[in-house]
Amino acid sequence: MRFESCATSLSWIPSEAITGTTRMPFDAGITRYDEPPPSELGDVEALRAADRFRFANVLRAWVETDSSGQITGSGYSGDGLMGDSLVRLGGLGYRFQPVQLPLLQREPEHGDGWVRFVQTAGGRTGIPAPRRVRRKPFIQWQAPLAWTTLSLTLHSDGKAEAEMTGASPFPRHWVYDAEGRLSHKSGLIDFGDWYRKSFGRHSPWGDQDSKALVTAVETALERQLSVQLMRGAGKPRIRRLAAGDVLVRQGEPGTDIYLVLDGVIRVEHDGERLAEYGPGAMLGERAHLEGGPRTATLAAVTACRVASVDASQLDREALEELSGGHRREQAARGAIR
Repeated sequence: MRFESCATSLSWIPSEAITGTTRMPFDAGITRYDEPPPSELGDVEALRAADRFRFANVLRAWVETDSSGQITGSGYSGDGLMGDSLVRLGGLGYRFQPVQLPLLQREPEHGDGWVRFVQTAGGRTGIPAPRRVRRKPFIQWQAPLAWTTLSLTLHSDGKAEAEMTGASPFPRHWVYDAEGRLSHKSGLIDFGDWYRKSFGRHSPWGDQDSKALVTAVETALERQLSVQLMRGAGKPRIRRLAAGDVLVRQGEPGTDIYLVLDGVIRVEHDGERLAEYGPGAMLGERAHLEGGPRTATLAAVTACRVASVDASQLDREALEELSGGHRREQAARGAIR
């Protein structure tokens, strides 16, 4: 019997990922940010034709078993796909073609009733960028590298498990399961580190990968509320946190609700660590709904950017539904926000 499965990552540039003077060509319309990819994958080639991602890693693999359930064969059938970068100057537009580097597929790892496949896909992004080097001419025009490394484990009974084990620090990476459902996201973008270092040996095609910080996907309700927060009547306040900084402290007053734009936030109650949330998560609704102090501490696990507005600007029924979901998530451990 033959079992096949797949995992796919799409990489794209959200507007909040670019900061400082680097935003100038984006905000001037010379180049562009990306709209978020769909929550259901659909046709990857159609998404590439519509410029919905910068690059994709499509890991497909198979195993064959005999009548006793023993794995007798296995193999890859995946690929990588690169998008392009459109630059506009005046009324003219030019597409810079990226350079796809060779697909890296590790020798399948065999275990007791399973085989693990690991694939890295990516390459050089389309627009050349200046960077300082130690030797003459001291400035080199070269586009950085972007990539993801996906792992797919196939079992002899057909069960499959996928994860993103490595990724470039930029751009944002979304991971889809075999059914094409969005399952995980990269939790942290570091444009500065990527821009300076993601060349040559500082990549899987050299001698190192970058471990991926992966977080669970936010709910459809959180996506709805995040649009209200970012595009509502009140302009959101953007706050930067260093790893270890406290966003709100248990027992303090407060009515703001928070949207994690980048990084990972930890929830603590009476000193106990309850959960960690990544980009897209909405936090802090209970103090507003209950008219009391904060019921938990929110602290930054990594460097973070967080947007906030007063919770009164958002739909109360939606916030009550959000709070109910948070309660159910943490009911087994007795705490909350």
